[in-house]
Formats: sequence, C-alpha cells, structure tokens
Amino acid sequence: MADKIKDSKIIFVVGGPGSGKGTQCEKVVAKYGYTHLSSGDLLRAEVSSGSERGKQLQAIMQKGELVPLDTVLDMIKDAMIAKADVSKGYLIDGYPREVKQGEEFEKKIGKPCLLLYVDAKGETMVKRLMKRGETSGRSDDNEETIKKRLDLYYKATEPVIAFYESRGIVRKVDSELPVDEVFSQVSKAIDALK
Repeated sequence: MADKIKDSKIIFVVGGPGSGKGTQCEKVVAKYGYTHLSSGDLLRAEVSSGSERGKQLQAIMQKGELVPLDTVLDMIKDAMIAKADVSKGYLIDGYPREVKQGEEFEKKIGKPCLLLYVDAKGETMVKRLMKRGETSGRSDDNEETIKKRLDLYYKATEPVIAFYESRGIVRKVDSELPVDEVFSQVSKAIDALK
C-alpha cells in the first residue's frame, strides 16, 4: 500500500497561525485536486471518533504533552493511503514543526517536492487572530496567547525553512496581499512542479 504514495507529489505547507495558509490550501484542493491533510485536524478527528488510539491521544493532550511523532506520522500516512487512488497530490499542513519531523516523514512516507512558506508579518497574524477570536470563541485567540504562539512558531520554523532551503524547494509566498494574489503565487509554484 505504501508504494502507492511514494511517488506522489507531496507539498509541505508552513505558515504561522493567522497566515492564511488554511484558505490557500482550500484553493489548491479546488484547483488541483490535491488532498489537504492537517495533523491538527487528524488528531482532533481521531479523538472525536472515540477509537482506542483516539482515547490515548486525548489523555496525552489533556496533560498538555506533545503527541509522539510516530503516532502523528502513522495518522498522516493512513490518511494518505486512504486517498491514494483519487488524489493528485498531498498538502501536508502545519508539518514538519521541526527538522527531525521532516526527516522522519521522508523515511516513513516520502520526500516533499515543495515547501510552501505562507508568510505574513507578525502583527498581521496577531490582528487576524484577534479578529477570529471575536467570532470563533476559540479560547486560544487572545492577544497574549497569540503572541506566545507566534514566538514558538518562529523559533520552531526557522530551522525547518533553512533545512529545506538548502535543497532549493522552498517557495515563499507573501500573504500580506489579497487572497487571490497570494493564490496566484501559490499556483505558480505548483505549476512549476514537474
């Protein structure tokens, strides 16, 4: 089964909370027929399914601990295999958070052909998230928490970007622009893939 996904197009999508990467992923799915996989969504879905694995994950997350890398990779891989027959490629959203995760992903699943770096200024992301907090009721959308999340995100992401930049597969997209202009940058990057 795993052979099916080995030769697929895999795109890592990296961007801070509020960078607009979710919106861009939706647009890619609509235009290119890719499958959008977010490790956060997969974890939440697994927990709400009430499965054995879901219960274990819930216990880990309730303690505020990080879910083991192997577990996350298994979930991504299962989701990829499930879509292998219909998918034109995969958007792996919010992953890898660190270089080691990227290396493990390549060992277990496959190499990315592109890393889309959806980048907005820190203050833009704060503004967008504050706005989302007004409507979403997400408790983690208040200013202090947001700034903390952004700090963590930058610390974690810089080495990842540098690692893939050395391979020449990073395409930085300026998401300060209107959504459609951002998407035309994204499309250019995807159209350039062989």
